[in-house]
Amino acid sequence: MGLLAATDPTQIYQFTYQLLLNWGLPETAARYLNLFIQLGLFFVVLWAVYAISRGVLRSLLGRMARNTKTKFDDYLINNRAPAKLARIIPLSLASSLIPAVLTGFPGWISIAGKLIGILLVFAWIAFFRSLFRSVRDHLRTKASFQDKPLESYLQVIDIFLFFIAGIILFTALTGQSPWAFLTAMGAASAILMLVFKDTILGFVASIQVSTNDMVRVGDWIEMPKYGADGDVVEINLNTVKVRNWDKTISTIPTYYLITDSVKNWRGMQETGGRRIKRAIHIKISSIRYVTPEELTELRKIQLLTDYIDGRQQEIDKFNAESGADRTMPVNGRNMTNVGLFRQYINRYAEVNPQIRKDMTFLVRQLSPSEHGLPIELYMFTADTRWAVYEGIMADLFDHLLSAIKYFNLEVFESPASDDIRNLRLQALKQETEAGPQQR
Repeated sequence: MGLLAATDPTQIYQFTYQLLLNWGLPETAARYLNLFIQLGLFFVVLWAVYAISRGVLRSLLGRMARNTKTKFDDYLINNRAPAKLARIIPLSLASSLIPAVLTGFPGWISIAGKLIGILLVFAWIAFFRSLFRSVRDHLRTKASFQDKPLESYLQVIDIFLFFIAGIILFTALTGQSPWAFLTAMGAASAILMLVFKDTILGFVASIQVSTNDMVRVGDWIEMPKYGADGDVVEINLNTVKVRNWDKTISTIPTYYLITDSVKNWRGMQETGGRRIKRAIHIKISSIRYVTPEELTELRKIQLLTDYIDGRQQEIDKFNAESGADRTMPVNGRNMTNVGLFRQYINRYAEVNPQIRKDMTFLVRQLSPSEHGLPIELYMFTADTRWAVYEGIMADLFDHLLSAIKYFNLEVFESPASDDIRNLRLQALKQETEAGPQQR
């Protein structure tokens, strides 16, 4: 650059032009041929400067990447930041050389200068985008940023960069001040808001989602309206990508996260307990008072022995004090098979190490219905993993459904077609047997 500054830019052009004239070329042919020679030298010099700059920058950055523990310089190389920075150097040199190359065509200098200026603006934009992408990739390795919508932030930065580039290009091409561009933008704001409505809504929604910590990358969310039930894999300025449990991908506009209902399972995962809320439906006709003989048999269930003994003493004392006539079971107090079964469920779950005792723990009756009396288990498992949770719940109900017969209870089942046919066959058999007697 110092040599170029010390040399008159027109000397090279005049030298080659005069040389062509001395060779006997016409003046017009000499001018155009000289232009092609100058352009050829111009592009060769720019390419050489670009190749050297890129090689030097990659070498320096590669040496830094090997000698430092941080991975940021590796991300710069992966996003081709050295190559994009190397483009700026020859373009900056081109703006200085273009007057010398186009000395014979002064009317073209302004046009070529604007073209180089436009290319320089895009080169800077490309470099800054690669730089910010490297920052994004680096932040993704940090635990505190893994659940943040970094892609949304990057897209906002891209919009801002292109907005600044638009102002610079407008000023360079028209020669007017940036305020003229901003004034024109203000006049067209209604049209722009209509065109970029989704982008604006997505931008506002991204800020609200991030500020209020509503949804993070990695959260399990449910939005049945949009067929989404799975993990959030990406939050962009305009869309949220959810990988469903069937491995399909649901894409939801970002602003729907704040306008529609979203079920986020993050709380369950953070507390370390996953809810069981399931009922066993007891056939009401099988519910009754237990007899002394049945009570003796049920005392053999170790989880109920102390409960039955203590409860029976309490009942006997109450009945004696109240003078209840025990010839009729409804007089006074009695134990029922469904009450003992409910107590058994409660004690069996309490000794189960896979059920959390520090969270809501209920074994309750729900309102009777046409499907029997529901005995609901409302409790939390100690493991939130889906497969493990399903296994814990299945083991629990496997045991309870097998144990229910020892309490002389029946689980309600809607009659199947075979049951109805069997009833019909029994009715026909009874009619057939009764026929001869009636005759």
